Amino acid sequence: MIYILVALKAEAQAFIDKYKLNKSKSNDNITLMVSGIGSKNMYASTKKVVEMMQKDDTILNVGICGASKEYAVGELIDGFETKIECVDEKVDAQSRCRVVDMESKGFLEASKNIKKRYMFKVVSDNFEPHKVTKDMAKMLIFKKIDKIMKRVKI
Repeated sequence: MIYILVALKAEAQAFIDKYKLNKSKSNDNITLMVSGIGSKNMYASTKKVVEMMQKDDTILNVGICGASKEYAVGELIDGFETKIECVDEKVDAQSRCRVVDMESKGFLEASKNIKKRYMFKVVSDNFEPHKVTKDMAKMLIFKKIDKIMKRVKI
């Protein structure tokens, strides 16, 4: 089983559409959970999933993120290859941050003992979060699902 955790309903909708997940957001291979925004929410949701996981299961956090202009909107970022700063507040263009989200810390802490864990973020904006819509978030994630799942080897 692969457990996918997202913060937003719009991010979840991309997986629901792609894999035709039922109302409980699952099928024979995937279980999807929406945590809500923030590290504490992601920690609590990830902890619940970790407690349900079997030895060969995989856990995956996917979401949108803000990034400096060196990253293109729509670019896929592997959270284990690129440092993501987890913030509680929106970050503006004057920030010295390169990549930020609001959930990574909670996911990483709660899944620290899991070997098959992955974290992917898709750049949604260059520190202009007011420009990001629900449809845009869904579309950005949807466009990267195949690439993400290939990296996870599913």
